[in-house]
Amino acid sequence: MHSKLQETATTIGVLDAPPAGSGRRSVTAYRTGVQSDRRAAARRTSGLTALVGLVVAVTVSAEQPPAPGNHDPLALIVVSATRIPQRSFDLPISIDRVEGRTLRAGQLAVNLSESLVAVPGLSVQSRQNYAQDLQLSVRGFGARSSFGVRGVRLYADGIPGTMPDGQGQFSHFDLESAERIEVLRGPFSALYGNSSGGVLTIFTADGPPGFGMDGTVAAGSLGTQRYALKGGGDTGSINYTVGAAHFETDGYRDHSHAERNNANLKLRFALSERTALTLIGNAVETPYVQDPLGLNASQLATDPRQAGTNALAYDTRKSLTQEQVGATLTSALTDVNDLSLTVYDGRRRTRQFQAILKSSEANPAHPGGVVDLGRDYRGGDVHVTSHTSPGDIPLTLTVGFSYDSLEEARRGYLNYVGAQLGVIGDLRREESNRVAAADQYAQLEWEPSARWRAIAGLRYSDIDLTLRDELAATTGRIRYEAASPVAGLTFRASPTLNVYAAYGRGFETPTLNDIAYRSTDATLSGPNLALVPARSNNYELGIKAGGDRLRVDAAVFYIATRDELAVKANASGRSVFENIGSTERKGAELGMTASWDHGISARLAYTYIRALTTAPYTSCSGLPCPSPTTRIVVPTGSRLPAVPADQLYASFSWQAPRAGFSATVETLGRAQIYADDRDIAAATGYWSTNLRAGFTQVLSGWTFSETARIDNVADRRYVGSVIVNESNKRYFEPAPGRTAFLLFTAAYR
Repeated sequence: MHSKLQETATTIGVLDAPPAGSGRRSVTAYRTGVQSDRRAAARRTSGLTALVGLVVAVTVSAEQPPAPGNHDPLALIVVSATRIPQRSFDLPISIDRVEGRTLRAGQLAVNLSESLVAVPGLSVQSRQNYAQDLQLSVRGFGARSSFGVRGVRLYADGIPGTMPDGQGQFSHFDLESAERIEVLRGPFSALYGNSSGGVLTIFTADGPPGFGMDGTVAAGSLGTQRYALKGGGDTGSINYTVGAAHFETDGYRDHSHAERNNANLKLRFALSERTALTLIGNAVETPYVQDPLGLNASQLATDPRQAGTNALAYDTRKSLTQEQVGATLTSALTDVNDLSLTVYDGRRRTRQFQAILKSSEANPAHPGGVVDLGRDYRGGDVHVTSHTSPGDIPLTLTVGFSYDSLEEARRGYLNYVGAQLGVIGDLRREESNRVAAADQYAQLEWEPSARWRAIAGLRYSDIDLTLRDELAATTGRIRYEAASPVAGLTFRASPTLNVYAAYGRGFETPTLNDIAYRSTDATLSGPNLALVPARSNNYELGIKAGGDRLRVDAAVFYIATRDELAVKANASGRSVFENIGSTERKGAELGMTASWDHGISARLAYTYIRALTTAPYTSCSGLPCPSPTTRIVVPTGSRLPAVPADQLYASFSWQAPRAGFSATVETLGRAQIYADDRDIAAATGYWSTNLRAGFTQVLSGWTFSETARIDNVADRRYVGSVIVNESNKRYFEPAPGRTAFLLFTAAYR
């Protein structure tokens, strides 16, 4: 018998959806095992048949094919869109759910770029530089980031991976123990407040019935190796999952060695029939990660594997540690009211050695070439959801409050002592910064008839930044406020076709890193307090269609932004930001999943986006910046850097369960991306194809699998990511040629 707590839990698995137009939407959890819920849908209305048939004929894509069963692919459940479990098919929202088995199927399970390339609207590029993380953007939001994630909110089991200033990190995301990842795009992202151009949420899997254990060993090109161990179980009153992993690589380029250690723990206690308590803890350590820096066009053409200028001389590198804990209490207060309460606490320590020239640091106002950051963060969220049916019309109301705080100790040191470079020298900068964010939000869902469904919400955010220079004994303070309304309407044209429209107003504040510098050479010292938040209006129209073997999600969108935050200059790891006026993003997305008989399945994701400036602005074309000799005018109609106009992912899989064999071929095509504001420097577009194949054996409770994977089969040379507006024109971060990996897994149930 399923208890009330399963209905209200937020870390829930695949669910059976209630019938459309019912009263309170009860849901029943069941364990997925090896069943795939990426099974696609086939019956569709005639208006979409021609389009889908053409796309399927031209190119196809895949994940693992579905196991036999009666699971309805339209019943896939998501939580992050509305904070309660609901069918994604019924929501006026662009959202994709990527299953944990897809994250690990023939993958190293190290980078989100391995699997999230199959999500439309999302651009996620590996820099081949673990000192700077991936370059991740959603509909162009976040593309400007030189490191970490900005403009996109991140969550792990309800705990923010994005700090209240908008700076995000996902190095602690544990793909080995993930049950799923949800990727929310478009207007409804605004309900998560600051820097929510998109929302990416990872959920840790529950432990299996009884006890289970998984082990993975992977090794291959570039000295890459990974070891992971995960265990879990369910005693009836306690469910638990614990995992740990070690990863290291020599890297594709010189001076790009990296190591990473992860640990993750989830414990869920059934306190009563109606109440559950979930405890989360995770940690990440990268003790030594080299930074190869970017290359200019000449260096790229001569030797794409070389390290950038001065990377070796100054031994550019980074180290970090992060530990955090959290708790979520879910309870059915009454038959119609549910409560969810989350609290968390964490700390992150980062030290980075940059290639700032010794001669530049001679200026007494220069903050130095070693950045030392200590961040302590904590917060919580509480919301109550009420399910009623006045006049027999289903009505769901969610109201909540969140508070997040960050205390940052920022220090800067010279990166030399005497003639020795790449070591910690004298203290040049010492700041104590604090950010506090208080948000209130409400969301209403209403179904006036079986064909119509409306959702509306409002979030009010109040963000306060205090920056204190301990050496100069000065204090600055900034306060940002914003109200973010959202609304969406779904029309159920038929049981297999929904049409929807949505609107939302979002905002993005400057992060502490954005504010950190006013110039690249310390001619202007102190924080950049002139920056203001970017504000955007988001519009979207879409369709969701499907049946037994095919599911299609398509959307068009328009985003108008004022005071867009952009990189003015970037030199040796130091970025100066500015507001550039107005921009617009127009685009379309198509996601499709299909399956056929004999274990054949496919997946396609296509994104078109035209991201342009709609007003001229001034920027920098060289160093020093700012300087009258380096000021330039960027004209209206210039493309935003690092945003590809087109991106296509397609893959095709075959699985023969009786033989224990599976194989997948996938390809990714991306248009060129510009690296500077004036659209002069660009990384050319490319196609890359990957192959993987493997065998699986089942023996006395054990499951063994062996997989071989080859990436970039054609050994193409291309640039994977760019450093936007790098003032020395060292824009380019090349991707590897052909690489090969072997993966071995053993699982016991």
